[in-house]
Amino acid sequence: MKCVLQRVLEAKCVVDEKLISEISHGFLLLTCFEKDDDAKTIERAVYKIINLRIFDDENGKMNLNILDVGGQILNISQFTLSWDGSKGHRPSFEKSMNAQSANLNFEVMTRTLNQSLQCKKGIFGADMKISLINDGPVTFHLDF
Repeated sequence: MKCVLQRVLEAKCVVDEKLISEISHGFLLLTCFEKDDDAKTIERAVYKIINLRIFDDENGKMNLNILDVGGQILNISQFTLSWDGSKGHRPSFEKSMNAQSANLNFEVMTRTLNQSLQCKKGIFGADMKISLINDGPVTFHLDF
């Protein structure tokens, strides 16, 4: 499983010119499930994501997690993250989990995140238009 996590002041997902979801302060999370990912992978990822201390404390030091600041998450499925870019110029997505299993895992992950904080999502497999205001910018690539 790979994720790109961006600390945002706001983010939104639009499909066919219709607003699907939006958040204020929190994370835009681009999530890719790969072939060997399972329930334990999701557990590790959720634990890491909600505990990452990447929000500034009163001294301007990254020391607070998303729960500490009352943030939200916009979770977007992003199968293209499975390509590592090491070979060729045409991306291959052979490491990606099949769409049906990936969608199920994406739903489980979103529900699990929702147990701790508000987590909204895009539409799996849709042609989504994502906009955001990156805060910092602060962006991390996570591999589970």
